[in-house]
Amino acid sequence: MKKLGSTTIGESQRTAVEKEIKAKQSEVKYDLRDFTVDYLVQQFNDDRFYVPPYQRQFIWPNKHRCRFIESVMLGLPIPMMFVADMEDGRLEIVDGAQRIQSLECFKSNDLKLLGLDRLPSLNGFCYRDLPASQQRKFDNKALRIVVLEDSTTPDTRQEIFDRVNTSGVKARPSEIRRGANQGKFMKFVSKCAKEKLFVKLCPMSVASRMRYEDEELVLRSFAYSDDYLKFRHDVDKFLTGYVQARARTFDEGRMRSEFLGMLDFVQKHFPYGFTKNGRAKTTPRVRFEAISVGVILALRERPTLVPQNPRPWLESEAFEKETTTHASNSLPRLKSRVEFVRDRLLETQG
Repeated sequence: MKKLGSTTIGESQRTAVEKEIKAKQSEVKYDLRDFTVDYLVQQFNDDRFYVPPYQRQFIWPNKHRCRFIESVMLGLPIPMMFVADMEDGRLEIVDGAQRIQSLECFKSNDLKLLGLDRLPSLNGFCYRDLPASQQRKFDNKALRIVVLEDSTTPDTRQEIFDRVNTSGVKARPSEIRRGANQGKFMKFVSKCAKEKLFVKLCPMSVASRMRYEDEELVLRSFAYSDDYLKFRHDVDKFLTGYVQARARTFDEGRMRSEFLGMLDFVQKHFPYGFTKNGRAKTTPRVRFEAISVGVILALRERPTLVPQNPRPWLESEAFEKETTTHASNSLPRLKSRVEFVRDRLLETQG
């Protein structure tokens, strides 16, 4: 009797699998090398490393940097870093920029060790405070590096970044999506996120911008205003699908016009932009989604819309309920909050 779910695999399928595996393996050729800490930092300072756009900016908090330095000192296993040979002789950091920058930060005495639990006697130490013998030992610690040949395509490098980026501060799905889908559309999203009016109306912390939260909000505005009725419950899958569908072609003129028109409308008619009040320093995702998408939907129906003051319903319990995070990742809740804004704007036209 066959086991549940079992299938019969034919010889032709096995041959096809063998061929596919060999073909994919040939796309990734690499060397394993051991680089000392001193060499890595020296090469980094000499601009011998290139940090590509799909790598995250340096956002490890100090506690993660300190724990990483402690791990190096203890000789604990460190996840392998990935670099790739470039035609100009430099090495592109595919995965490991934050670890290399942490080493450089410590070596340059810009990082004071704090919160160490395995080596508590080192708390309060900078590199210069270490005994000379420990400085030499630290400098000579070897880290295993995977060096990809320069024939490795940019797409393959980005895929490697996607697959191995799980060490240190875990990459958010939005960061992985951004890194794995570089192209004209994501560059367009990035450009929109830098619009002065967007930055003004949508405040957020420096740390959030370093983790591309601004680009995530712009992407959500585009994706939901175009396809919110197709959304089910998996936000990351939905957004990634939207990005991939526009990898080859998208209506940049139409999208840019709607985005700028939405920003201009919000500036004119919403007293606090996308925030709850004039003192707010952050912008809740669900509130931004509700307002930005609701405005775009309303303007599609009435391009010359001039609403009455929206402040009464913006400050209502009904809108507060619509923009709470509870159960926000569901079609009924998404549909309800964006259409709430759309319908209130259309109902209150002056």
